[in-house]
Amino acid sequence: MTTLVIVESPTKARTIRNFLPSSYIVEASMGHVRDLPQSSSEIPEAYKGEKWAQLGVNVEANFEPLYIVPKDKKKTVTQLKNALKEADELVLATDEDREGESISWHLLQLLKPKVPIKRMVFHEITREAIRDALKNCRNIDEQVVRAQETRRILDRLVGYTLSPLLWKKISYGLSAGRVQSVAVRLLVQRERARRAFRKGSYWDLKATLDKDKTPFEAKLVTLRGTKVATGSDFDEATGQITAGRNVILLSEAEARSLEARLAGKTWTVADLERRPVTRKPLPPFTTSTLQQESNRKLGLSARDTMRTAQSLYEQGYITYMRTDSVHLSQQAIAAARSCVEQMYGPQYLSPQPRQYTTKSKGAQEAHEAIRPAGNTFRTPQETGLSGREFSLYDLIWKRTVATQMADSQQTQITVQLQVEDAGFRASGKRIDFDGFLRAYVEGSDDPDAALENMEVILPPLEVGDKPRCKALDSIGHETQPPARYTEASLVKTLESEGIGRPSTYASIIGTIIDRGYAQMNGNALVPTFTAFAVTGLLEEHFPDLVDTSFTSKMEQTLDDISMGEAQWLPYLKKFYLGDKGLATQVKERESEIDATAARTIELDDLGGAKVRIGQYGPYVEAENESGPVKASIPKDLTPSDLNVELVETLLQQKTEGPEKLGLHPETGEPVYVLIGTYGPYVQLGDTTEENKKPKRASLPKGVTPENVTLDMAVGLLALPRLLGVHPETGSKVQAGLGRFGPYVVHDQGKEGKEFRSLKTGDDVLTVGLERALELLAQPKTGRGGSARKSKAALRELGAHPADGEPVNIYDGPYGPYVKHGKTNASLPEGETVESMTIETALQALAAKGGTTAKSTGKSSKSAASNKSKAAGTSSTTKKTAAKKTTTTSTRAKKKTS
Repeated sequence: MTTLVIVESPTKARTIRNFLPSSYIVEASMGHVRDLPQSSSEIPEAYKGEKWAQLGVNVEANFEPLYIVPKDKKKTVTQLKNALKEADELVLATDEDREGESISWHLLQLLKPKVPIKRMVFHEITREAIRDALKNCRNIDEQVVRAQETRRILDRLVGYTLSPLLWKKISYGLSAGRVQSVAVRLLVQRERARRAFRKGSYWDLKATLDKDKTPFEAKLVTLRGTKVATGSDFDEATGQITAGRNVILLSEAEARSLEARLAGKTWTVADLERRPVTRKPLPPFTTSTLQQESNRKLGLSARDTMRTAQSLYEQGYITYMRTDSVHLSQQAIAAARSCVEQMYGPQYLSPQPRQYTTKSKGAQEAHEAIRPAGNTFRTPQETGLSGREFSLYDLIWKRTVATQMADSQQTQITVQLQVEDAGFRASGKRIDFDGFLRAYVEGSDDPDAALENMEVILPPLEVGDKPRCKALDSIGHETQPPARYTEASLVKTLESEGIGRPSTYASIIGTIIDRGYAQMNGNALVPTFTAFAVTGLLEEHFPDLVDTSFTSKMEQTLDDISMGEAQWLPYLKKFYLGDKGLATQVKERESEIDATAARTIELDDLGGAKVRIGQYGPYVEAENESGPVKASIPKDLTPSDLNVELVETLLQQKTEGPEKLGLHPETGEPVYVLIGTYGPYVQLGDTTEENKKPKRASLPKGVTPENVTLDMAVGLLALPRLLGVHPETGSKVQAGLGRFGPYVVHDQGKEGKEFRSLKTGDDVLTVGLERALELLAQPKTGRGGSARKSKAALRELGAHPADGEPVNIYDGPYGPYVKHGKTNASLPEGETVESMTIETALQALAAKGGTTAKSTGKSSKSAASNKSKAAGTSSTTKKTAAKKTTTTSTRAKKKTS
C-alpha cells in the first residue's frame, strides 16, 4: 500500500522521509496552497463585478471568503494531485497549530481525496516521534480551522478597509493592520514620551573604602536623616523632583562642599544585613521568550530567529518552535537531567524533576516548550551545526538543561556606613553555590564570565568597624529619557498585553520596518514621521483599533472560537457591519477627516513650524514674510530628535541658501555644508543648469554640520584618496567613504576589489598605507568588510549542472534570494538560507525561467517520480497551462477519517 504524506516544506519532507518505509511518499505543499486574492489581478472574472471582490470576503453572504490558488502554487497543487492518484492513503502531516491545521483543511478542499485520510501531528521530527504519530492519527480540528479562518478574515477586513483610507488622507501605499497598527502606536507613544521628557540633574558622593586591604565602594544615600535624591525621584515631564517626595536634591556646589567637609572624618559601620537569596532557573523557551533572548544575546531579529528555529526544527534538532507552552514532557525532563549529571555532576541536579506551568489561557499552539529534540539531547558540539544554527541551538540546549539544575544559592550583603551626618550604603553579593548559573545566565552567552561579574566582594565587616576612606568623589548625574523599544522589549510588551500571537511577532515587526513605520537605529526600533501621522489619525477617528485592551479582547475572542466557547459569525457581523462596526465607522467618518490635518504631525517646541507628510516624504513648513517655506526632513532624522534649531537650519538653507564654508584652495569654487534627504553633506560649487550634479560627500558618522571645517570638507570631497600601491600586487590602495561608512580598498582591476571597513579610531582623511595593509590582511567581516566584486554571497550552493556557473544565495532588500547568472529567485516558502540545497535552488530558478538542468536520472510519471522531485532531483519539465482553480470556502460537512 502506498501512502502519501504531505508536509509544508521540502526540508521537513527530506527529514521525515528518512524515518518512513519506502512505501511512504513525502511531498511538500510549500506552505499555504490557497489564500484570499492579494491583488485585483488575482480576482476571478466571475467575481470582479462584485463590490466586495476587492476585500476577498463576501460580507453580504455570511463573510464567505473567496479562496484562490496563487499563481506560484499551481504547479505544487498539480504535483500533489498527481502524487495522490498513485496513493492508497493520504496523511496530512502539517504543523499542529492554527496555521498547520488550516493548511491541512485547505489541502483537503483542493485535493478532494477518494482514499482514506489521516491527520498526523507531532512536535519534533525524530524517528520515534514520527513512528508514534503515525499510530495516533486524528481528524482535522474544525474549531481550530474556523478560528484561523476568522482571524484571517478579520485581518483582511481591517487591512483592506483602513488602508485605502490612509492612501486618500495621508499617502499612497500605507497600510493598517489589526496587530500591526497597535504595535506601531506603542513605538509612537514611547517616542512621544521621549519628546516630552525633560532632563533633570542631581549630584551624590561615591566613596572608595578599605578594610584589611580589600577595597570596596559605598554611595551616599542619606543626609541629616533624609534620603538623597536619585533618578527615580524625578518627574520625566518636568525634569523636577516629583511632587510629594521628601528628598534632598544636591547641587554640584553642595556636593563638593559636603565632600570637603567629610574629608578626613571617621567612617563607622552602623548596620549590616546578610540575606540569603535563592534563585530558580527560568522556564524553558516559548516562541516569545526565545525571540527576546535571541535578540539580547545573539543580536538576531525576531524574523531571523524564527527562520533559524524553523530550520532547526525541520532538520530534527529541536521541537516545534511556535508554542506558548512552558511544559516539558517526561522524556525531555529525563534527557535534561541526564545531561546535568553527566556534564556538571550530581550536585548540580535539582533534587526533584522540575516542571513548569503555562499561565496563559490561550497557550495552545503546541503542547511542549521549545527544547532539543529526542529522548537524549545532543550537545551543541555533537550536532555539527555552525553559524546562527549552532548559536541558537546552543541557547535552547542551555536553557532546557538549566531547568533541571539545582537552585543558585546567594547571599546579599547590605552595609550601612555613617560619617558625620551622612549615610552611605555598600552592597555586596556572594554566590555560595552557582547551581543552574553554571550552565545558563539570562542575557549572557558566557556563564563563567557572567558569574564573575555577578559577585560583588566585600571584606569581612561587622557593626562598629571603622574602614579607611581612600577616596571621596562628587558625581554628577542626568536623568535619561525612556528607552526606545528593541525587538526584544516590543515582543515582551505585545505578549504581556495579550496582543497578537507570539508566532506572528516576527512578521509583524518585519512588516513595520518594511512599510516604513520604523527604522532600526542600532538595536532600537525608531518610529518614523509617517508612523506618527498614521497613529494620530487612527487614535482620533478609530481609537478602539489601536487600543491595547480592545485588541487583547479580540485575541481572546479568537481563542474562545478555537475552543468552541464563542461563535465566529455573530462576532464578525458585529465587528464589521454593526452600528459601531468598522465598515460603518469608515463610511461615516471618511468625509469628516481633513487630509491636510491628517498629514500634519503636531509636535511642540518647533517655533510655530509644522511637520507634514508629503508625496516624497516628511517636510517642515513655516510662514515667513513672503509666504510658506518648505524643507525636506532627512530620512534618518527621528521625531524625537527634531528641534527648533534644526528646523531653523533646514528652513534657512531653503530660503537663504546653504552655509558657505569658504573657497576650495585649488578650484576657487565655494564649498557648502548642507542637510539633504539622506542627512548632512558637503558640496563643491553651486548647482546650476550647466552643473546639475556638483560633487558631494556625506559627513562621516558622528560628525555634525557645526563641526565641519573647510579643510575637512576639502578632504572629504577629495575621496577616494590614493594611499599607495599594494606591495604584493602593485595595485592601488585607496581610502574612501561609502554606504557602510569609511573604508580602504585594494583595487586589482579585473581581479576585483577587496574592501575593509575602518575601525574606531581610524580617520578616513589621515589613514596611511601601512594601516590600510594591516586592515586588508584581516579576514573579511561581512557586509562592510567583504570583497565587493559584486556582492558577498550569504552562501554558495554549488555549480549549475547546465553551464557550471555558480548558484549562490544573496541578501536583498526583500530578503534572501537565489542567483544564477542574471536569473534571481526568492527562496521557496518554508526554506531558509541554511536549509536551501542546490536541488531546491535549481527548481526555484527554473520556475523563474532560468536555465533548466537536464535530468540525470530516469524519468517516471509514477508517484515515485514525485517523490524523487521532492527529494531534490531536478528534471526537465514542460510548461503546462494549469486550469485556473477558483473556489469559495466550502466546509466539509462530513468528518474526515
